[in-house]
Amino acid sequence: MQTVSILVDVQNVYYTTRSAYKRSFDYNLFWQVVSEGRKIDTAYAYAIDRGDEKQRQFQNILRAIGFTVKLKPFIQRADGSAKGDWDVGITIDALECAAQSDVIVLVTGDGDFALLVDKIRTTYKKQVEIYGVPSLTAKALVDAADTFISIDENLLLQPR
Repeated sequence: MQTVSILVDVQNVYYTTRSAYKRSFDYNLFWQVVSEGRKIDTAYAYAIDRGDEKQRQFQNILRAIGFTVKLKPFIQRADGSAKGDWDVGITIDALECAAQSDVIVLVTGDGDFALLVDKIRTTYKKQVEIYGVPSLTAKALVDAADTFISIDENLLLQPR
């Protein structure tokens, strides 16, 4: 049975699905799709902690699904800009996961990860699947992956 490690860039998925579809990603359905016929070794969800109650509830839902939620504090700079980037943390974890899993599933559209995907495929000889919103996923990332799976109507929460 294939083993899988999942790494989800929560902020990226939130903003891209909102922008493209005005809807939210369905993490439960995603888990079902990714785990079908495979064993999940590791599942990380990377998020920013603003100390908000609604956000805490969402993080608890992710934990109940099976994710380990990794949080970074939200940092507001003096100039009004914000910082809350998980790129280095995701990269380190992905390389560690590549040593143990057959498949790395990365959920993001961020083109900065194209180098990481290439490294996992060439050095570790592991399969990489990218889940992203097609119109908002960097071409370099799509091209670097073994498989690109579109986040579309099929992986979104239904409107209420």
